[in-house]
Amino acid sequence: MSKKETPLMTQYNGIKGKYPDALLLFRVGDFYETFGADAIRASKILGITLTKRGLGETNTELAGFPHHSIDTYLPKLVRAGLRVAICDQLEDPKGVKGIVKRGVTELVTPGVTFNDQVLSSKKNNFLLSLHKEKEKFGMAFIDISTGEFLVAEGNLEKLLHLVATFDPSEIIYQRNSEIPTQLKNRSCFKLEDWAFQYTYASEKLTAHFKTNSLKGFGVSDLKLGITAAGAIFAYLVEDTHHALLQHITKINKIPQEDYLMLDQFTLRNLEIVYPTHQEGKSLLDIIDKTTTPMGGRLLRRRLILPLKSVNDINRRLNLIEFFNKEDDLKFEILDQLKMISDLDRLMGKLAAEKISPKELGYLRQSLNNIQKIKELLHQFPDILAWIQPLDEQKELISYLENNLNQELPVNLNKGNVIKSEVSEELDYLRSLQNKGKNFLDEMCEREIARTGISSLKINFNNVFGYFIEVRNSHKDKVPEDWIRKQTLVNAERYITAELKEYEDQILGAEEKISKLEFQLYRKVCEEVMIYIDRIQDNSRLIAKIDVAISMSELAISESYTKPILNESFEINLQEARHPIIENALPLGEKYIPNDVFLDKDSQQIIMVTGPNMAGKSAILRQTAIVCLMAQIGSYVPAKHAEIGILDKIFTRVGATDNISSGESTFMVEMNEAANILNNISDRSLILLDEIGRGTSTYDGVSIAWAIAEYLHQHPTQAKTLFATHYHELNEMTVNFERIKNFHVSIQENKGNIIFLRKLISGGSEHSFGIHVAKIAGMPSKVVNRATEILKTLEESRSSKGNSDKIKRVTEENLQLSFFQLDDPVLESIREELTKMDINTLTPIEALMKLNSIKKMIGK
Repeated sequence: MSKKETPLMTQYNGIKGKYPDALLLFRVGDFYETFGADAIRASKILGITLTKRGLGETNTELAGFPHHSIDTYLPKLVRAGLRVAICDQLEDPKGVKGIVKRGVTELVTPGVTFNDQVLSSKKNNFLLSLHKEKEKFGMAFIDISTGEFLVAEGNLEKLLHLVATFDPSEIIYQRNSEIPTQLKNRSCFKLEDWAFQYTYASEKLTAHFKTNSLKGFGVSDLKLGITAAGAIFAYLVEDTHHALLQHITKINKIPQEDYLMLDQFTLRNLEIVYPTHQEGKSLLDIIDKTTTPMGGRLLRRRLILPLKSVNDINRRLNLIEFFNKEDDLKFEILDQLKMISDLDRLMGKLAAEKISPKELGYLRQSLNNIQKIKELLHQFPDILAWIQPLDEQKELISYLENNLNQELPVNLNKGNVIKSEVSEELDYLRSLQNKGKNFLDEMCEREIARTGISSLKINFNNVFGYFIEVRNSHKDKVPEDWIRKQTLVNAERYITAELKEYEDQILGAEEKISKLEFQLYRKVCEEVMIYIDRIQDNSRLIAKIDVAISMSELAISESYTKPILNESFEINLQEARHPIIENALPLGEKYIPNDVFLDKDSQQIIMVTGPNMAGKSAILRQTAIVCLMAQIGSYVPAKHAEIGILDKIFTRVGATDNISSGESTFMVEMNEAANILNNISDRSLILLDEIGRGTSTYDGVSIAWAIAEYLHQHPTQAKTLFATHYHELNEMTVNFERIKNFHVSIQENKGNIIFLRKLISGGSEHSFGIHVAKIAGMPSKVVNRATEILKTLEESRSSKGNSDKIKRVTEENLQLSFFQLDDPVLESIREELTKMDINTLTPIEALMKLNSIKKMIGK
């Protein structure tokens, strides 16, 4: 016979049924418990003990942790990609007969959280809402922790670009639609169709912002974007129980036409915000010297959304130049910035009623420091005009100082938050509490003198309240007016009428103090909420100052120079350097700088040849990175940089198989190349590295030639850096006047090569791939044989029977040299080479084959 379900499990199953796709933390007494499949997942992620309750077939898995440890365990669950429903007790168990009322008070998801342990201080935590009609997407991004709210519309390409740019932690979309394949690896959640209705969305947004329309925000023409934004409100309020959203004070359009476009490939290939290798560093890692979280997030935003306005860029550059000259002022402000907390996220917690007394103290300290920065800048009115003046906060600072104690606890229930003389009632209750504690000491001394029991103690516990404890050896001295409450092995516990009266008085005072202090604290929070707009404005200004000072420090420490931005179509870089590679060099080793000049009229395409490992790719990347840094308003790693504004940077570098989508290296290469050729403009910068290497040599040369020719003949005349191993492309300069040959120089010495890493005019005739194989540790016999084969191939290059000769070289001569040995390993190598078709090998594939031979001989 099956065991009957307990009332507790009936309640649990009812609540779990409403949140089937979330892990339910179910509050039972002092613990959060998980059951069944949730318990199994929680125990693995959190490393907590998995037990069982019940008997036989009715066993239910169980795992839990103390409720006060939720800030330790919750982040681990969310970082694992789980949605976590927090189910709390909605009434005091002491006053309830039977089952305690429970309900979900918050649903925490990867994209909806205020928890500091889940959030990264210098990165936004965006939730993306998608609404699709035909082939167009409405997009809304929100960071509930900071209140930033952004909308946009566009095709799939624009969606993928914005996802790569803003990197949302979670995506919500309409149940009856499909998420694009490229986004399926992200944390996604389906919402009901009713949430994606334009009328509902418009009403929700205007009600929240207390406006008649959305015209004032400049987004009223984005119907799909507004629909997506309304669904976010449905998700926050209805699904995740986050209805306190007063810190979301505006909604902004993402005006992509104002920014230099960096597609997802370029962001990845240039390592803008993430390194390609786990142990490496990104450009953001190198240049981020910001002090505040707001400054860190602003710098990241600038890096992924570089400007196109020369005036706006120069305003940023001039602020850096100002701090370069005013060194003393810079370090005085820097000292104040170090004591400013994350104002945006404090405002988010304040609005959500999650701010602790300690954090309110951090806000008070931050406002004080902002006031000092304002005073420091007061003597420089021109600078204040560039960044807008900081708002006065003296009134709020004074209010906080008059109402809150100097030292504040993390938890409100610890008490001693509200300052004395704020409330007469609170002061009276505190004095009563303090006098009561003195009364206990006095009573203990009186009873010792009265009874002669020197070891007598007055203690307290939650079960019996206050009591007098006497050892059994002194039982005969206990007065008759004492009342026995508990018998222990070695002692007895008693109460007196006087002690009971004191208990009622002191415990009553503690409870009243707790309730009154909570009310007064909420009043303080409500008062601060009045200033939320001004605090957010000041936060944005502090972020700008922080970024400018950090950029000044970067420029001075790394010897960066101020770039010149204009409306021309030229890029003129002298002694430019790659900041990431330069940072990774061993101590004492200097980066070799290079000059690059590109324009539309005389030198539109630079064809860069040279040996493997010589630094061709670095020169391509550093050109783009210098231009990018200039357009975010940063000094740049170059002796001189004059740059005509760019609107797009495209890169096709590296070879990566997209196996999960069934795409080969070559298909990925061609997809990225097609994206470039279909979207170029007259202000584009294009980087092409080894285009065509994913297929056979002759196909590769043909494709690379055709692409270079297309770019040269295209009416936009887009500026291009083209690194290649195909020396045949050097011949293009004969017929295409704006293509110029350059090579990265090397020095040969007795068969060895030294990489000089200097870009000089003229093409190169050799790739020196065999030299690279030698440096990699390839056996000398393999290297020598490769040299013989290369010589034969070069001699037969111009003859019509090229294929036959290659075949003859690789087949007839296999009997030569070390392959005549009878060793079984060498026999395997002979078979491998016999099957090999050299005509179809790319340079990379040849190196891979050589590497496999190296492994076969155990080297």
